[in-house]
Amino acid sequence: MITGVIKNKIDKIWTDIWAGGITNPITVIEQLTYLMFIRSLDEKELENEAYEAMMGVPSDKIFPASKIGQSMRWSRFKDLDPRDIYVIISQRVFPAIKAMKNGHLPDFNDQGELVDIQDEALGDAENTTAFARYMSDAMFLIPTPQVLEKIVTGLDDLYEHDIADLDMQGDLYEYMLGKLATAGKNGQFRTPKHIREMMVALMAPTPEDTICDPACGTAGFLVSSAEYIRKHYEETMTSEQWAHFEGDAFTGYDTDRTMLRISAMNLMLHSISHPEIDYKDSVSKQNEIQNKFSVILANPPFKGTVDAESINDDLKAITNTKKTELLFLALFLRMLKKGGQCACIVPDGVLFGSSKAHKSIRQELVENQQLRAVISMPSGVFKPYAGVSTAVLIFTKTDDGGTDKVWFYDMQADGFSLDDKRSEIEANDIPDIIERFHHLENEAERKRTEQSFLVPKEEIADNGYDLSINKYKEIEYIPVEYPPTSEILADLQALEKEIAAGLAELEGML
Repeated sequence: MITGVIKNKIDKIWTDIWAGGITNPITVIEQLTYLMFIRSLDEKELENEAYEAMMGVPSDKIFPASKIGQSMRWSRFKDLDPRDIYVIISQRVFPAIKAMKNGHLPDFNDQGELVDIQDEALGDAENTTAFARYMSDAMFLIPTPQVLEKIVTGLDDLYEHDIADLDMQGDLYEYMLGKLATAGKNGQFRTPKHIREMMVALMAPTPEDTICDPACGTAGFLVSSAEYIRKHYEETMTSEQWAHFEGDAFTGYDTDRTMLRISAMNLMLHSISHPEIDYKDSVSKQNEIQNKFSVILANPPFKGTVDAESINDDLKAITNTKKTELLFLALFLRMLKKGGQCACIVPDGVLFGSSKAHKSIRQELVENQQLRAVISMPSGVFKPYAGVSTAVLIFTKTDDGGTDKVWFYDMQADGFSLDDKRSEIEANDIPDIIERFHHLENEAERKRTEQSFLVPKEEIADNGYDLSINKYKEIEYIPVEYPPTSEILADLQALEKEIAAGLAELEGML
């Protein structure tokens, strides 16, 4: 749990970076990510050394044994003069991380040049961390030794005194990501943690699942999925399941290399050391993945269009459009295995849009797949990013129909105020949504005037596959009885007399 004290310390570090001239929140997080990664490498090395001393068995080394190699360790440079720290990080550690292979940092020769790591001595290059894979175009932007020293001191204080375990380290990172208060140029923005956790709980992933987010951003859905699996299965997971968990259980794609670096770090902070985080334009011809994943969780870009020439023809066959929110729905169906399930966020327009493309993707979900639920969310859920109204669609890929009845839920509150402040409040429909979704057999008798209800497939088809809840929800009007007009007039006259008497009394006091 991130307390007010810890938040104040993080805010102080953030302010120090801003004072140094770096004001873009993504850039701030990226620079902090590098430093957190640098520190985590030394923590891992210290663990290896402790294990080696205890067991008497040589351990794998991250840092070169040379003088320069050992000087790159956080524990060796953190208390040095700020100018020395700056030189070591900017001229040694950062270039070394950019050339990192298979979890090993390269050394420097006497001329201060990097010595290339020989892959054959270290095994398969696929073991390179996803973080290091996207470091080639990274830039170290901390402007001065003084700013860097404040950040190093601040982070070290947090880790030494406040961060007790991996969960808290992840919470710290989540708090920093919460400062990304602007939407991306294509309409993508960070999904609030409690909404991600709701969607993951609805999917209920297991250690056997292969989970993907084709528009991963900061990898929030993958992190929430990992936390869910650990919480529910940690005591019973086999060594094979742990190997799957640490490796190919989680896959994320994005077209922003900065996001890929941040997402890889985010996953690494949650003990997922070798996720498949890759640069890929998911809806383009570059992506040919089919029938691979058992779970997809996503909040794809809401606005903007893509180049018609670059769109994969498989997606056009389902919905012939350039709108990303529709193309991603077609993509999810293609990437899922048969029997795989998806929970994704869509703008309300997807539910009732009248274009041929809108109708065709809805018809595909209802007629050829199993559409299970439409959860309508209030428009303030994504503030301060945007006030757009959204819904969560839940469906299973069958390629053979299966939709019988669709469950609709009208979410009124998510535990936070629906203004820009998003303050915590008591009203919260999320626990009710999760409970009811996993017991849909109890929903059969619910009336259309209630917050959730089932709608037969035939009725949806008859309504042009409209999936907006307002199409099916019934409003119960309670007639209001007013007193007779003569009685209202008498009350007004009595009130008028009171006002006149009051004015006369006030005038007499002057």
